[in-house]
Amino acid sequence: MEIALYYAPNTCALAPYVTLTEAGADFEVRPLNYRKRQNFSPEYLKINPKHKVPALVVDGKILTENVAIHQWVHRTFPEREDPARRSVGRVAGDLAARLVCQRHSPLSEPDQQPAQSLRRNRRVRQRRSSSPTEALFENFRIGDDLLAGREYFFDHFTAPDAHFFWCCRRATQLGVDISGFPNVTAHFKRMQERPSVKKLLAYEKEVNEGFAKTENVVFKFPIHMMQEHRDDHLNCRETRVRGGDRRLHHRPTHQRSGSAAERDRRDRQS
Repeated sequence: MEIALYYAPNTCALAPYVTLTEAGADFEVRPLNYRKRQNFSPEYLKINPKHKVPALVVDGKILTENVAIHQWVHRTFPEREDPARRSVGRVAGDLAARLVCQRHSPLSEPDQQPAQSLRRNRRVRQRRSSSPTEALFENFRIGDDLLAGREYFFDHFTAPDAHFFWCCRRATQLGVDISGFPNVTAHFKRMQERPSVKKLLAYEKEVNEGFAKTENVVFKFPIHMMQEHRDDHLNCRETRVRGGDRRLHHRPTHQRSGSAAERDRRDRQS
């Protein structure tokens, strides 16, 4: 069985990464760089025309949306769970939606485009509520009540725990203080100690670092090459390159500084 998970850092695609890892599945992760809009590439739009993650491809068959993916995980790896636990995947998405995700739209946006996302959603929240975090806190109160006296939403880890971990993480990344919900806070910390989540966070860090290398690379033009090309009036400076596109700035003599042009004039006279 060939399993491929399409994933982007900081998105809710972390939830199936965690549940697949918990199930012991052998799967490949194919990260998408939202900054480069790889989710809008023709190749990915054939997989998910909604240009969202996650998407799971199993032997060529495509699943999108977390609820469908979690249900598939529960049906495919039943030996990892007791019979009562198998039905949990059916309510995972509904529970997570009621808690946070669907009613606090900024959580659904990866942080690659935070300013635009937050401005747009700020206007939406202002129309809906006088308090920007009122709906979010309402759902956190629900989660806090459900987690009272227990470590997870059910009597063991299930898919809703993975999805709710993402909700809490995105909230904290956006500067929302969840300390007023002690059960939610304890669950968030507990989830970070699970091996599957530690593996996820390490992988996410690796992916982000890899993306950064291709988005913000600095090239330094060697000094000896600058001297060799002086007669061609090449004024090369340290150049910031984005997306692997190397650019060298060529400036003709009439655009160069007065001192540089004067040196060239004296050289020609001598």
